[in-house]
Order: sequence, then structure tokens, then C-alpha cells
Amino acid sequence: MSYSEFGFTEYLRSILAIATFFLIFLLFTPVILILLLISFGKASNFVVEKIAPVMVRPVMWVSGISFSVKMHADEIHSPAVFIINHSSTLDVLTLLALGLPKIRFVAKWEFQYNPIFLILGRLTGQIFIKREKSEKAIETLKKTHHRIKSDQLSVMMAPEGSRKHPGVIGPFKKGPFRMAMDLEYPIVPIYFEGNRELSKGGTLITKSGQVTAHIHEAIDVSDWTVDNLNEHIKEVRNRYLEWAGVQNDEVRPIS
Repeated sequence: MSYSEFGFTEYLRSILAIATFFLIFLLFTPVILILLLISFGKASNFVVEKIAPVMVRPVMWVSGISFSVKMHADEIHSPAVFIINHSSTLDVLTLLALGLPKIRFVAKWEFQYNPIFLILGRLTGQIFIKREKSEKAIETLKKTHHRIKSDQLSVMMAPEGSRKHPGVIGPFKKGPFRMAMDLEYPIVPIYFEGNRELSKGGTLITKSGQVTAHIHEAIDVSDWTVDNLNEHIKEVRNRYLEWAGVQNDEVRPIS
């Protein structure tokens, strides 16, 4: 998606949205820091569940984006390993807008280059991994298992690893599925409809429109094994292909 695809109004709206994004983060950061310090970090869940959605909703409103959640399950299973389709910078906003209970995000290491994200991410217990080093990433995830399990936290991950991937739904890495098996958590698929169509670039330059987060039924992994893992990953990815209206393209899982 090139900038030439945007009209002047949408381009201007996106610039205002980016300014709103950074302004809100600058204003809320001291409040969040104080809240975390006086609570000795125990307010992390409140920050992610209640404050984060309040912070990003105005940004989407300025962008002309209408965001909604559609439940395809009776309730949101928690704790769980939540997974999403990742193809747009808008995913950052829609993830935070969900306000899922006791959630921690697995994010790329480079997010920490922004001092605000570094401070808030570390203080709220988010997980940063080096995606290009698969074994190192898995090792980092394993080190967090005890904290996640003991605190009954949920985890949010993107099986595609990066928004830059071939096709509408890229190859799935094994990390999220291995983590679900190790934690003995179910997997809850979330499909973002509209993010990719509104913004395919690496910035928040976006078209106005509708984005819907489809939260699906939890997937039990209690009978998954190392031997049948690839087949199960393929089945989950096929669901995403179906939701995206794409035929099965037989892409193998990535270690």
C-alpha cells in the first residue's frame, strides 16, 4: 500500500492520529509509572486491561477507524495463549484496545529501542524476544513459564512472527503452540478483519474504515504431542486461511 492510495483527508487524519498516539503516551506514561511504583507492580493487569484501551481508542477515532469485537465463543477463556493474524501496524492498536484479562504480550526486541515502550513494557511484565533467533526466542519464552503459570497470566503471540510475510496469512512458527503445550493452556485464536486492508505499511498511515476482532472458541491442546504438532499447527492455520477467504496453500510451520 503506497501513500498515493490515500486521499489528502485520510493522509492528514493519519498524521493527526500519529501525533495523538505519541501525545497520549507522553501524558499517560507518568501516571502509569506512579501507579506501578506505588502498587509495587501489582497494577500491571489494571494498566493493560483498563488504561491501555482508553489510550488507543482516541487514536483509532482520529484515524476514522471503527473498532468492534465479535465473540464466536460463549466466553473468553483465561488463562490461555491468544494468537492473532499479524499483517499491519494497526495490530498494535487493536491488540491494546481488546483489554483482555491478565494478558502479557510477546513483542519484538526492537520495541525496546523506544524508551517509553521499554519502561512501560518492562514494568508491566511484557515479553521481548529476538525473532530472528528462533532458539534464543524459545529460550526466552521458557524462562517466563514459571511467572506466567504461577500468576495465571495469559499470553498474546503472533504465530507469523512478523507482519512482513508472504501471502495474506504467513507461515506459522511453532513457538506459540509449544508454549501452550508447556503451560498446559488452551489456544484462543483471534482474527483481525480489516487491519490489513486499511494499512499494509510500517506506519500508522491508514485509511478510515471498519476493523473487527473475531474471538473464537478455545482450542484444547492436551492431546498434542511433538509428533503431531505440525499437523495441528496446519489445522489452526487453515482456520485463519478460511476466515481470510484464502484457499489452503500448504505452507509448512517454521521452527
